[in-house]
Amino acid sequence: MAEAVPALFRGIRFTGYSSTSRYSPFCIPPATGAVKKLVNNGISGARIIRCEAVDLESAPAAPEIKPTKKKKNRYEMENLTTWLLRQEQSGQIDAELTVVLSSISLACKQIASLLQRSNIINLTGGQGTVNVQGEDQKKLDVISNELFCNCLRSSGRTGIIASEEEDTPVAVEETNSGNYIVVFDPIDGSANIDISLTTGSIFGIYAPDQHCLVDSDDDDDDLALDEAKQRCIVSVCQPGSNLLAAGYCLYSSSVVLTLSIGRGVFAFTLDPAYGEFVLTHEDIKIPKSGKIYSFNEGNYDLWDENLQKYLDHLRKPGANGKPYSGRYIGCLVGEIHRMLLYGGIYGNPKNINNKNGNLRLLYECAPMSYLVEQAGGKATDGVQRILDIMPEQIHQRTPIFIGSPDEIDKLERYLLAE
Repeated sequence: MAEAVPALFRGIRFTGYSSTSRYSPFCIPPATGAVKKLVNNGISGARIIRCEAVDLESAPAAPEIKPTKKKKNRYEMENLTTWLLRQEQSGQIDAELTVVLSSISLACKQIASLLQRSNIINLTGGQGTVNVQGEDQKKLDVISNELFCNCLRSSGRTGIIASEEEDTPVAVEETNSGNYIVVFDPIDGSANIDISLTTGSIFGIYAPDQHCLVDSDDDDDDLALDEAKQRCIVSVCQPGSNLLAAGYCLYSSSVVLTLSIGRGVFAFTLDPAYGEFVLTHEDIKIPKSGKIYSFNEGNYDLWDENLQKYLDHLRKPGANGKPYSGRYIGCLVGEIHRMLLYGGIYGNPKNINNKNGNLRLLYECAPMSYLVEQAGGKATDGVQRILDIMPEQIHQRTPIFIGSPDEIDKLERYLLAE
């Protein structure tokens, strides 16, 4: 709004405090002395400008106003369900995969609840059984496996389930099947349960397969079931490069579900007040290098000489006068979660007593390698990329080195040295 100004200054006084550029690109601020004189004469609280007549044809074009990106409100929260629906609406995933991922998140919530109360409800200690790996099963190993299987079956979108705790893949009845293939380790780091340390769950999802359907009417036909199992094994044994989605759930001071659908890595933290996973880490990028290494150095004397030299290098002070920091908690999920945020390298190599390493390719190494590569990292067995390895068995093991790209490159130079 303009008002008349005393004759001592020929111009226009605007009573608002808006920028003068919104009124005219040709408005010129008055000299400081003129403004001071007006104030001394009782004219204050206004912005004084002088507008001059110009030739519009020769006048410079008005500055282009670029739209500014709206800042995210720090109080706005997006939960996992909303995020998945948004991905579905944009065509990133289909409705079937949305249901599968939602069923996995439900299993993770149930497992987290049991872990938090395990000492109270007597869920610590061993089950008294041994799994197909020859490992003593914890009570929560068995229960968590059942929870995962039940949630996936009830989703109506899963055709094949392959678990660390199952001898062979389990085919869901055709009447309740959607055919997505889900591989998982229900409890990673179960040795940490009794002492209340970090544990986790790992999962990977492969494309539907029409050749692995089991009709419930065939239950009494042993031959039919054997053939179905064989088809399931063939269907499940896919390289990690075929993964549609993968992730893990960390059970620690917070419960964090981290996943990728092939377009970056996103982490959701469980809000115990509402029972919802809330987006807390968006499009995670692993640092190109890091100063943390995670190896079980108790096996140092059993490793290859070149790998020993690499570890010796990490333990020596670098250019900054400090060596790398060693961190090892005995839980792959915990190691990878720290590495995604801080950078560094994790290794579970082969040794004299175990030529293939300790970790399983299909439902541990492949999903984790998929996540780390989506975040900009690398994963190798020391010779080839983990995601390129074709599994020959469901419970096949592999050595693995995974982490920041610069750290993996450095490791490979040591391993390939003659």
